[in-house]
Formats: sequence, structure tokens, C-alpha cells
Amino acid sequence: MKNLLKGIIICVAVLMIVNIATASYAQDMGKKLYRGVANIVTGWIELPKNIYDTSVEDNPLSGITIGLAKGVGMTIVRTGAGVYETVTFPFPIPEGYTPVLEPEFVFAKGK
Repeated sequence: MKNLLKGIIICVAVLMIVNIATASYAQDMGKKLYRGVANIVTGWIELPKNIYDTSVEDNPLSGITIGLAKGVGMTIVRTGAGVYETVTFPFPIPEGYTPVLEPEFVFAKGK
């Protein structure tokens, strides 16, 4: 009976410690992990997005040439940033878990 009581007390203490640690960092770490995975999965969308955006802003020929080049570059950058953020999500780098890339997601508006 004493061992059972000790076990319960230890479990409750561990759960309290984990809960406190999770509450203080979970939102930021979780958002960084979510952002990283989302950018890995959706990084390829930069290619058609940049072709379309450049075609609308300039003309279709620019979209096919310049937009394609921008899209390939941004696909690599966004996917790489996603890998970086996914691997480093437990650590507050950059400080405060700020995004490595702006906008944070493919279809988010920039600052």
C-alpha cells in the first residue's frame, strides 16, 4: 500500500512538472513545429504561385520566365526553412521562436 501511494505521488509530481513546462513553452514550440511541417508540405506551391503573381503583376511572358525562376528559388527557400524549423522546434532559435521566413506560410500576407 505504501509503494502504491509513493507511486501515485511520484506520478502526480511528474505530471505537474511536465504540465508546467508544457504550459510555458507549448504554444511557441508547437507553432514553430506546425509552421515547419506546413512549409515542408506546401513549399512546392511557391512555384505556381510566383508564376501566377508575376503574370498578373507584369505579363504572361514575365510570369513564365521571371515567375518561374522566382518560384523555383522560393520553393527551395520555403522548404529549407520548413526543414530547419521542424528540426530546431524544441529550441528558441531564433529568439522567441520567431519565423525564419516572412510571410510565415505560402498564402499568408507579408508584413
